[in-house]
Amino acid sequence: MEALLLSFPSSIRSPHSQTLTVTRPTNQLLSLTPSHGRSRGTRLPTVRSAISRSKKEETVEAVKQNLDNCFLLAGISYKGFTVKQFQDLRRSLPENTKLIVAKNTLVYKAIEGTKWEALRPCMTGMNAWLFVHSEEIPAAIKPYRDFQKERKLEENDFTGAVFEGKFYGPGDFKQLETMPTRAEIYAKLLGSLQGPASSLVGTIQAPARDLVMLLKAYVNKLEQEGGGGGGQ
Repeated sequence: MEALLLSFPSSIRSPHSQTLTVTRPTNQLLSLTPSHGRSRGTRLPTVRSAISRSKKEETVEAVKQNLDNCFLLAGISYKGFTVKQFQDLRRSLPENTKLIVAKNTLVYKAIEGTKWEALRPCMTGMNAWLFVHSEEIPAAIKPYRDFQKERKLEENDFTGAVFEGKFYGPGDFKQLETMPTRAEIYAKLLGSLQGPASSLVGTIQAPARDLVMLLKAYVNKLEQEGGGGGGQ
């Protein structure tokens, strides 16, 4: 530092000004140090805020992406979960489901204005979010139920779910867990079509959702046969 200070006045040609100006850069340098420190101190919160905002935006975008082709979105209370439990849970889930840990406010921001907004009653406490990308709802829910029972995590229950735009509270999950599979729906529909007329009438009188699923399964079956059954 002294070498720099001594070399500075050498650029000034007036010999009378050298003695007077040697100490001036020293004072300037000393005054710059605390100012520089304050400048850095005021910038750090801005950088942290930018990083935090970026992560929040990434989380919201990840939630939105997982809503594509999603049939059911459910909240799971994860308070008290260990890192290993999370790892074991993720490994136990089928490929057509995705588990995301995100703040309620960020998830709500992603679902606001969509059919998934019905999930609003779940926006309390600590939630992990289960995205089911399959029509086979019971098969997608069962792995967590098994995980919950094996590890005695009774307190870590489903906080709610949305399926076909309808909200299901924790006490309503029995309806989701006992929904018929595609194979069962198809078998029931074929049995109705091949059986007496009274059987078909009974099927038609079933709840609208069950009938829609029956017809959808039948249409899919016909499409598959039409696409691959050219020789029949």
